[in-house]
Amino acid sequence: MAKKEKNGSFEEQLGRLEEIVAGLESETTPLEDSLALFEEGVKISKDLAARLEEVKRKIEVLKKNAASEIKLEELSEEEDR
Repeated sequence: MAKKEKNGSFEEQLGRLEEIVAGLESETTPLEDSLALFEEGVKISKDLAARLEEVKRKIEVLKKNAASEIKLEELSEEEDR
C-alpha cells in the first residue's frame, strides 16, 4: 500500500499541482488568487521534487544491494566447484 504523507500522497499532490496550473492559466482568476496559487504550487513542486530524489536514492541503494547479492551468489557457486 502506498505510504501517505502529511500533505497527501504523491499522486494527490501532483493532482493538486495540475489544478493550480489550470487556475493560473485561467483568464478569470484574480491577481491575488493567482499569486496565492503560485505560492502553493511552488511549495508543492519543491515537496514533489524532494520526494522524487528520495525515491531515486532508494532505487540506487536497492540496485547496489541487488548487484552485491548477485556477486555473492556467483562467488558461492565458484566455491562449490
